[in-house]
Amino acid sequence: MSTSMRLKRFGSKKRPDYRIVVMDSRANTQSRTLDEVGQYHPLAEKDKQVVLQVEKIKDWLSKGAQPSDTVKSLLNRNGVTVTRTVQE
Repeated sequence: MSTSMRLKRFGSKKRPDYRIVVMDSRANTQSRTLDEVGQYHPLAEKDKQVVLQVEKIKDWLSKGAQPSDTVKSLLNRNGVTVTRTVQE
């Protein structure tokens, strides 16, 4: 099973909150997740926008989970270096 890290939207209308989740890459965006590894609050103050569980993230990346472009930029901005590999 190929896994991906992506954002899952929560929150109310016009007040988005996102969870950074690991899920099957073929699954629907609102389907069941394998693990929750962080949160992203775009309307919060700059220092409180992103909450990451770095150990879980590194573990999933070592297992081959591919972050989406948005998650990759969030991780790189917060000190978790991600190099994207090309899948064949």
